[in-house]
Amino acid sequence: MDISNNLPTKIPIFPLSNFIVFPDTTVPLNIFEPRYLQMINDTMASNRLIGMIQPKKTGNLKKPDLFDVGCVCKVISFNETDDGRYIIIIKGLNRFKKIEEIESTKLYRELNVDYKLYKNDENLKQENFEFSKIKKIMNELKILFEKRGFQINWKDLEEQNVYQTLSALSMASPFSIVEKQILLETKNLEERKVKFEEILSTYNTDFTNLKTVQ
Repeated sequence: MDISNNLPTKIPIFPLSNFIVFPDTTVPLNIFEPRYLQMINDTMASNRLIGMIQPKKTGNLKKPDLFDVGCVCKVISFNETDDGRYIIIIKGLNRFKKIEEIESTKLYRELNVDYKLYKNDENLKQENFEFSKIKKIMNELKILFEKRGFQINWKDLEEQNVYQTLSALSMASPFSIVEKQILLETKNLEERKVKFEEILSTYNTDFTNLKTVQ
């Protein structure tokens, strides 16, 4: 069944810079701004769906332009803190393409979106894609992460399937907003692998003495 057929084409959005979500991945969020507290209240009373999308560095400071592609996510865990914040966990469902922004009186922003470009999202984790094809990426990222002071549990990553591993690395990578957006917009694992390698090749890091990821 095509999950995108059952998703709403009008969704509230949470623009967050240098933050991407892929389908079938989960991430925690700390919600404290009034507009996003209102958004979570509204979505918890309906379908629990929000769209994660990156803002550009153009447009109004309070209402920046948005990239064209994001991911619709479901709130799968919700907790309220004593100081009024919401601690939620979201799970990516399907990527979308922005069609147009909806004018409203709400504090948060809403979009009309289309899922056709990524209607195959739910099948990507079943792609016949060997883990050995991303070993080079993992080895190079390990060096880059260590250089930047990032801590990653590589053993846990290797216990996941290739789709989950490449998605997690894309989300956690120390790449720029635009570079992460390039990874988010790839259509399949092969394209994402190629883009990942292209981005890594632009970093001024010595990858000549690669060791196996432990």
